[in-house]
Amino acid sequence: MNFDYDLIVIGAGSGGVRAARMAATYGAKVAIVEEFRVGGTCVIRGCVPKKLYVYASRFKDQFDIAESFGWHVDASFDWPTLVAAKEKEITRLEHAYASNLEKPGVEIIRDRAVVTGPNGIRLVRDGRELSAKYLLVATGAHPFVPDIPGAELGITSNEAFDLPALPHSILIEGGGYIAVEFATIFAGLGVNTTLIYRGDCILRSFDDDMRRGLEAGLIDRGIRIIYQTTIKSLAQTGADVTATFSDGVSAPYGAVMFATGRRPNITGLGLETAGVALTDGGSVAVDEYSQTSVPSIYAVGDVTGRAQLTPVAIREGWYFAETVFNNNPLKVDHSVIPTAVFAEPEIGTVGLTEVEAATHGDIDVYVSRFRPMQNTLSNRTERMILKLITDKDEGKVLGVHILGPGAAEMIQLVGIAVAMGATKADFDRTIALHPSAAEELVTFKAPTYVYREGKRV
Repeated sequence: MNFDYDLIVIGAGSGGVRAARMAATYGAKVAIVEEFRVGGTCVIRGCVPKKLYVYASRFKDQFDIAESFGWHVDASFDWPTLVAAKEKEITRLEHAYASNLEKPGVEIIRDRAVVTGPNGIRLVRDGRELSAKYLLVATGAHPFVPDIPGAELGITSNEAFDLPALPHSILIEGGGYIAVEFATIFAGLGVNTTLIYRGDCILRSFDDDMRRGLEAGLIDRGIRIIYQTTIKSLAQTGADVTATFSDGVSAPYGAVMFATGRRPNITGLGLETAGVALTDGGSVAVDEYSQTSVPSIYAVGDVTGRAQLTPVAIREGWYFAETVFNNNPLKVDHSVIPTAVFAEPEIGTVGLTEVEAATHGDIDVYVSRFRPMQNTLSNRTERMILKLITDKDEGKVLGVHILGPGAAEMIQLVGIAVAMGATKADFDRTIALHPSAAEELVTFKAPTYVYREGKRV
């Protein structure tokens, strides 16, 4: 059967772009369809602008400790300047992504695609029907907004980057990494910030020491945290938005932001026409090679609901191209994924949490808490936390968790060792780099505490 293309990719985010580029490099005729901007969530309205805004928010902390190092700072902040600089950078990156696609011959189609069958799509605006030997769904995910009265008065991470002005106050609903990162951003830029979460502590799936450590850090920065409560409705009150909570209390805010999770972009995609199966959570169901229930259709990235992280989507896209177009079947290992939370303080983590590791057998836990060196000349009392979790018998490192300055950079390098199966003895053989926070990971002498037969001793 003759097809228009060897591969049509739906969605030009990180995973789709990598898959399209690699497939074209291997000689495939490839088209990629994108209805918004090339680069996807990460580049346009996710990781990249978020990290830039986190940098902006951290200057206040630096100014606060500057006097202890002899500096005298008189600074002011201008929101429009930051927004314009962000837009300039993501536009540059968008052009770079498009150029990287065009170099190996990928055709970029600026339209919305709807799947019409195992090998076909229809372009919504153009109206054309196109076919390919393979289809790759890489449409990502979108912020979830609760179905409550007045929900349209709230914003999500999509809109937060381009507000016409900073609100005088903001209420952020959610307890995940997006919620705490935006709480850090707004508070650091001088906005009176409140975080509301239905659970009893932020970052539900993270190690407890990281959760409590970040909680303390956010509170130290003036962020109010309300637990075991949700927003039941929103209403306009003059220039403010009044939130009514599940406990009956109401309060006005300059803005309300929902950071209540993300859902896969499958609505109106036509997957049911081709018979593509979904998971119970509404994600595209795939096997270990990213193949769906329809042999000619694959899916990568957030739309699959596996690990909603940009580097994971990139790896899945790469391995898809290797498997299908380079006769080199590769499976992505999702078991060891270093990740970071760019809040303040920052978190970097890889491997099992303490609770998870304790279910696997006897473990040793090493914990170090200390003031970051940059704060020792000031009166700031926040603590860094470095935590190492190892198997008792063989000493294999099961998890590493870091809270404090540079945590993300440290965990990327530590992740290499953990992925290689490093042991406590391997860490011990490594000479410490002094003075550094990371040296604590290779200088632990004895466990802080242990777990034996599932119980902390």
